Amino acid sequence: MMAKPDVIDESNLDPNLKYEISNQLGGENIKRCFQCGTCVASCPIWEIDERFNPRKIIRMALLGMREEVLSSEFIWLCSKCYACYERCPQDVRITELMGAIASIAEREGGNIAIKSTKPIFDKAFVNSIRKYGRNFEMATIINGVLATKGIKGLLSYVSDGFTMLKKGKLGLRPEKVKEMSQIEGIFKALEEK
Repeated sequence: MMAKPDVIDESNLDPNLKYEISNQLGGENIKRCFQCGTCVASCPIWEIDERFNPRKIIRMALLGMREEVLSSEFIWLCSKCYACYERCPQDVRITELMGAIASIAEREGGNIAIKSTKPIFDKAFVNSIRKYGRNFEMATIINGVLATKGIKGLLSYVSDGFTMLKKGKLGLRPEKVKEMSQIEGIFKALEEK
């Protein structure tokens, strides 16, 4: 028996998704995409995992497949190498587009199940910057792993942590920047936007 092909249910489509994305900083040019595939051919993530396909994500977004696009783990996998950005003949700016879609997914909060742990690690990174003015890798890793894998998951990395400490790749104490008032000002300005 042949497998039934995936069929798009038109009643679940959101025709406004493409406009919502195009109104987001970085998503302005999504409607220019004509599915040439240059982005996929340029993508180093696609070479590792063929499931990551920027062209497919864009097509799904243009169709209005809101839940599938915003809950996709692939919108978080972009390496930000800008290879697709440089080569896109339509100036779609896929790197920024993935960030725009991810921002919408984060705003959706509990309405969309985000399948990636990247937003959690991003939040741990930002919290470290807010607190110290720079990334304190030890805290970022511990907070990110605790939030995603719990204490058992964190304990599974103890050996790797000691190896990194021995090689000087992790510091035990955070180094705070001298002018924390500037960092606080940046965060304050961002929050006012």
